[in-house]
Amino acid sequence: MTTPGNAEHGLRLTPFHGLRYVPERVGSLSAVTSPPYDVVVRPDGVDYLESADPHNIVRLILPQAGTPAARNEQAARTLSDWLAQGILSADPQPALYVYEQRKPGLLQRGIIGALALTGRDAGIVLPHEDVMPDVVTDRAGLMRATSANLEPLLLTYRGDGPGAGADAVVEATAGREPLLSTVTEDGFRHRLWAVTDPAELAVVTADLARHQALIADGHHRWATYLRLQEEHGSPTPWDFGLVLLVDTARYPLQVRAIHRMLRRLPLAEALATAAGSFRVRPVDGPLPLALEALADASERGNAFLLAGDGTFHLVTDPDPELIERTVRHDRPEAWRRLDATVLHASLLDTLWQVPDAPDHITYIHDAAATVAMAERHGGTAVLLHPVREEVVRDLARQGVTMPRKSTSFGPKPATGLVLRSLG
Repeated sequence: MTTPGNAEHGLRLTPFHGLRYVPERVGSLSAVTSPPYDVVVRPDGVDYLESADPHNIVRLILPQAGTPAARNEQAARTLSDWLAQGILSADPQPALYVYEQRKPGLLQRGIIGALALTGRDAGIVLPHEDVMPDVVTDRAGLMRATSANLEPLLLTYRGDGPGAGADAVVEATAGREPLLSTVTEDGFRHRLWAVTDPAELAVVTADLARHQALIADGHHRWATYLRLQEEHGSPTPWDFGLVLLVDTARYPLQVRAIHRMLRRLPLAEALATAAGSFRVRPVDGPLPLALEALADASERGNAFLLAGDGTFHLVTDPDPELIERTVRHDRPEAWRRLDATVLHASLLDTLWQVPDAPDHITYIHDAAATVAMAERHGGTAVLLHPVREEVVRDLARQGVTMPRKSTSFGPKPATGLVLRSLG
């Protein structure tokens, strides 16, 4: 996406001294990485990652202690210890980092740097989802305590085509010897390069200054960046935040749904309550087959797949009167038709009366994990079909945010490959 008007009012990505694991001090680079904090399924995922290596990054992004203050203090102490012990070390030169993720059938490359923060009114970084204040408060406490950006946000922009501007630098850099290369358990090979040449940095800077970006993943962390910038005033290192920028004209992202697990609503009750205002019908399993039925139904309108007791049920065809009564009218029609909009306004808020709070709703990226958790807790798994990327971009350009956790763009960057200190 190219910004209108003056090129000085576009993206401003700056080099920084990346904090990286010292390979000789850890078992393996793959063993110290983690998915982003909100993708880790707690507590099983945290326990698994902590056991993979005593220095796994999850000990910083999801510290385990009894209170938020204790968790933040523990993360700060851990980071300080790892720096003192040489587990983590700062690169000697400030750099932008070319980052590659690859597995059979998929290749993604982008640039990691410290991005100048701007509010929504500037129209430079476009959010597309709402955030929850308590999550922002949680992330702010962690960043404040550690004085660090521990994982990059994923932002996308639309470049001018292969071989132009930043793309030329990314592709040339990817032909060189990387700083690191590792394969994580999910089958992705990750490679990282440092770009320090002034001429190449100038090309990237000039190109990105003409563009705006869409937040693909990391809305809560972006809101946290803005909150902490306001706290610290300017100019300080808090005027910038760690991001990965991917040119989706060159490397289109995948868009997946984020599912809901309703902890306190049994499946039978969910189905019975919905039946008066939606069409509810059973569909055959196993899960992959049921998801195919969801995909087919989504082509015709709002559709949700419910599970939790070993069976699967499609919930479709909402009563138009219910939609008219429960979905706000001051938004574009494309927003009013979103599955996440109808789910929250008509089902969760009105029919099921489930508060959007952590002790009632768990947001999970993996469909099978959502179903399994619902079966363990006697709750309801609500599975959604992905939103098309063009719908997301169009709403973001209009300044309209989608219900939070409406989309999952990927592949997401692995956490732990490069950190940014603000100390």
